[in-house]
Amino acid sequence: MHFEPDKTYHIYNRSNQTVFYNERNYLFFLSKVNKLIKPVSDIIAWCLMPNHFHFLIVANDKSCEFINEKHRPNVQLLSKSIGTVLSSYTKAINKELNQQGKLFSHNTKAKCLNDESNNYNYAITCFHYIHQNPLNAKLCNKVDDWKFSSYHDYAGLRNGSLINKTLAEKIINFDKNNFSTQSFAAISEKKLKMIW
Repeated sequence: MHFEPDKTYHIYNRSNQTVFYNERNYLFFLSKVNKLIKPVSDIIAWCLMPNHFHFLIVANDKSCEFINEKHRPNVQLLSKSIGTVLSSYTKAINKELNQQGKLFSHNTKAKCLNDESNNYNYAITCFHYIHQNPLNAKLCNKVDDWKFSSYHDYAGLRNGSLINKTLAEKIINFDKNNFSTQSFAAISEKKLKMIW
């Protein structure tokens, strides 16, 4: 993963197995994100699902700092932080379940959403996709029912501190008064292809 300051990224990882088994697991993972990723980037949206996660993140100067490690020279701080979250979470789950091995089966992807070739803001598509994801996966009947996403923070159902709402309003330019209605708008396949 390579990051550039002030660019918006869809960061995601999907496993072939369950990675979040219970509420305690979700909250532990979020505590790691709060400790390691939030200090080095701006989180706009997030959603944790039983076998994968999505984050909409804006990189900043701190995100893009290079650090030198013995085994991985010239790695950026945000990449290192994401890797640390995943490896520490994997260790904790393996210990809890008395198992070994990788929990996340694929490399984490980071898709830059700043496409200067057109006037469309793909961050908006990604923002709504992330919040609609549990509903589309039939994990809930209403988006409000899935508590492991930033939807609750934007809908005023929770006052979480993980996201940067001020920056989100600037980048996404959503209507605070009609957020819930906007959140259910259909997303075209063409636009969805641009966030992967």
